[in-house]
Amino acid sequence: MAPQVSPDSGSLQNRPGSLNRLSGEKSPYLSQHAGNPVDWYPWSEEAFCKAAKEDKPIFLSIGYATCHWCHVMAHESFEDAEVARLLNESFVSVKVDREERPDIDQIYMTACQMMTGSGGWPLSLFLTPDKRPFFAATYIPRTSRYGNTGMLELLPRIASLWRERRNDLNASADQVSSTLITSLVKSGSGPEPGSINLTEAYEDLLLRFDPEYGGFGNAPKFPMPCLLMFLLRYWKRTGSERALNLVTKTLDAIRKGGIYDHIGGGVHRYSTDDKWRVPHFEKMLYDQALCAMAYLEAFQASGSPPYKETAEEIISYILRDLQSPEGAFCAAEDADSGGREGGFYLWDAAELTQLLGDRDAALAKLVFNVTDEGNYTDPHGSGNGNVLYRTDFRNSPGGGSDVPSEDPGFRIESIRRRLFASRQNRPRPLRDTKVLADWNGLAIAALSKAAQVIKKPEYAAAAERAASFILAKMRSPDGGLYHRFCCDEAAIDGFSDDYAGMIYGLIELYEATFDERHLASALALNTYLIRHFEDKENGGFFKTSDTSETLLVRTKEVYDGVVPSSNSLIFFNLLRLSRLTGNTDYEITASKLSRAFGNTLQENPSAHSFFLIALDYATANTTEVVIAGRQDDNSARQMIDACRSAYFPSLIVMLYDEERLQMISWHDRDMTGYRQIGGRATAYVCTDKVCLEPINDPEQLRKVVYKTSKNIRPTPDSPTEK
Repeated sequence: MAPQVSPDSGSLQNRPGSLNRLSGEKSPYLSQHAGNPVDWYPWSEEAFCKAAKEDKPIFLSIGYATCHWCHVMAHESFEDAEVARLLNESFVSVKVDREERPDIDQIYMTACQMMTGSGGWPLSLFLTPDKRPFFAATYIPRTSRYGNTGMLELLPRIASLWRERRNDLNASADQVSSTLITSLVKSGSGPEPGSINLTEAYEDLLLRFDPEYGGFGNAPKFPMPCLLMFLLRYWKRTGSERALNLVTKTLDAIRKGGIYDHIGGGVHRYSTDDKWRVPHFEKMLYDQALCAMAYLEAFQASGSPPYKETAEEIISYILRDLQSPEGAFCAAEDADSGGREGGFYLWDAAELTQLLGDRDAALAKLVFNVTDEGNYTDPHGSGNGNVLYRTDFRNSPGGGSDVPSEDPGFRIESIRRRLFASRQNRPRPLRDTKVLADWNGLAIAALSKAAQVIKKPEYAAAAERAASFILAKMRSPDGGLYHRFCCDEAAIDGFSDDYAGMIYGLIELYEATFDERHLASALALNTYLIRHFEDKENGGFFKTSDTSETLLVRTKEVYDGVVPSSNSLIFFNLLRLSRLTGNTDYEITASKLSRAFGNTLQENPSAHSFFLIALDYATANTTEVVIAGRQDDNSARQMIDACRSAYFPSLIVMLYDEERLQMISWHDRDMTGYRQIGGRATAYVCTDKVCLEPINDPEQLRKVVYKTSKNIRPTPDSPTEK
């Protein structure tokens, strides 16, 4: 899969005859800069040896292929001859793709946040030749403006300081590095987290919730699906309708807002405003996967069909626009196209009239809030346009009296299809075609969950194709994972995120298919993860393995942003594997992990949303169901469906088919006693480590599962709830 560069990427494309050292790199982001006059190096010992030999500082630039402001800085500065001259004369310039090397990005992003109070991409730092940072910034313009120092002024100043005040820079680098080690290395054992932490997180989310528009905090607003998935579990645990309302208010607002692509499905990276109307137009694989999961769980919890429809639309986008021919999933699509930010997604009122005719254009303008002057102004001066966001026409001025009396649902769908067909003829955004193991694991989990909830086997088949690709093409000789596949090359030693994401996906895939090969693969990866990543002394898991490149610090990550941290996913995976296999060693490792981050969780509970999901599971009365029967038998399918008839987040379902080779040596669970009764599939249910009488009536099983999964365990009262 060669990297794709959109036709409008301009001078970001490689220019024959003027290529730098990035021309041989597989990363689409790095290859975008291969034609710069800057003498770029990839992250390599060659670069740092050159810096030491020539006594030059390092200029480190970190970004990613679909980052809009990375493109802007590249056009403005890295393609400029004078900026390139200053960099080439006084610095060794290193370019890093943050999605290829999240370990490097984590360290230097933390350094930037410590030094400046903020962060983001493009990320710009100056380092000593031994990789210690002494100056950090994000976007730097070519020339100084609005109080921001430009590259043409900053580079000579840094070069002068390097020559004349080296001791001061080294002292700064020492201080930053020391603080980094303290900040990024979580050590020691704290209190074991419990249900009180769930209540504290909920209290915090209540205070941050936007009651008018949904979501948490002010603009920019990110979807934060893991927070919503935690709140669903809190509702299930406590019966708090307010917790459920936080979820539905937010999901409804996202679905109606401009952050959602109403024409092609999928969720943009974030909203620039608090009403979810004006998106930053990137589409990331991880957002699609996690948002689909949140909508699927909300559908299970509420029974509301629009949540199911939204999940299906997101999945359709993933399969249509992000799936590679080999079955794996590409990383992202860019914000820019047609020479402007959001060009692929914006519409003019006159264009709608031309495409749809007066009658349907009037309905489209009403429903999607299209105006003649445009509801969106390009921040870079490329003109106005319209972002499509939904309004219920019945609540619009005039009560929708100008809309024909027939049900508009069919007409709106017809309009959407015609706009989709027209949009397909536009220049497409750049697609970052690299395959990342961790993000693919999340996509596999979402597809597998959708196969269980919506009962579409083609979703499970797509998940299996992706899993097969990762396990066949991205395995190292010692059985580990590679992080990235691009241009027919698997490379970069896998991070703990890759193992955590893939194990998570494979567990969900097992429950979708009951094919034990997937569980076997999950267990094999888990064994490798424990052997090479676990902090045996203090608990938790390092980001890099014990055989990987040594950076300034070997970090352990637990903060959950939009994407779950590796330790949060591992916590959840270990608990589920323990329940599936009966191996209590996994639960012991999970308990040690939770204590390693107990103090961190207490400091800011709601910043660890997926960790809270795992903690809810750890403290719940988990219900385990083993169904003895053949998967192709109708009675077995009825029993499986009974287990999936509602929202049961702490339910584990296994299928034991006596006629297949089942439960081989990697299981500690003894399955020999599970037999069908009366020639019908029979369920063996255990809850909170107590086993019940066998059941072979689907309705009875549904009632038992519902009873054992409802209001799982009391949680301390919420003062705010009162």
